[in-house]
Amino acid sequence: MGLNNIRVVLVNPLYASNVGAVCRAMKNMGLADLALVAPRADAGSADAQMWACHATNILKRRREFATLAAAVADCGLVAGTTARAGLYRGHVRTPRAWAPRLLAASRSARVALVFGPEDSGLTNADLALCTQLVRIPSSPRYASLNLSHAVMVCGYELYAATGRFKIPPERTPEAPSAMREQMFRMWRAMLLAIGFMEAPKAGHMMLGLRRIFSRGPLSENDVRILIGIARQTQWCAAQMRQGALPAAGPAPDRAASGARRRTDGKGGSRHG
Repeated sequence: MGLNNIRVVLVNPLYASNVGAVCRAMKNMGLADLALVAPRADAGSADAQMWACHATNILKRRREFATLAAAVADCGLVAGTTARAGLYRGHVRTPRAWAPRLLAASRSARVALVFGPEDSGLTNADLALCTQLVRIPSSPRYASLNLSHAVMVCGYELYAATGRFKIPPERTPEAPSAMREQMFRMWRAMLLAIGFMEAPKAGHMMLGLRRIFSRGPLSENDVRILIGIARQTQWCAAQMRQGALPAAGPAPDRAASGARRRTDGKGGSRHG
């Protein structure tokens, strides 16, 4: 069942805006089961709906319980969040540490993630019903998080632990050495042509440029762009030497230069 089997439980929430914002955070992170324990906020108010934004479906499907025991009665693991230290709160772990365990348990049983009221947090009696304790890392200067922010942090760690989010690969593979060397040759010629460096110092300067470009992978598309920059810059430098372009000032209008290339028949040679 995974995320569908994880219930977010808010104990005595004070503010309708927070309840709505929690719904939005839940939807962002693939969670849908919301339970409120003796809410002091009007979860059906216009304020709650406004803060829920596009997650009003979660808000409407919420269930309300008189006690925390009733809200988690059908749950296997019950993870309670706490920012306070104490004798019975010493075995806390971070959301990232608990996420794999909670996800594994949610495949066969319902799991509850419990958050206390905004003004006081969970009591020791509440924590007695919890099988795991969660503490979100935060500055000791102000450790208490907004309710919806706490739900977002825990939800994020759960969603990330599912492995569902994948960074798409580069559209083109990493450029091979021969292609990169072609680029460096063109950049060397370009930098000499525009007077950025002198020939005796070109080797040293190119080593610096290589270091810059080696700090991250260069795809074939990346190198094609860099080669195109070098080719166009060399063409501009040649035109300036011939007096065809002003030696200084703003670049000519792109649309006008494009029209000129179309009419004078030399566009291909300029970019070849």
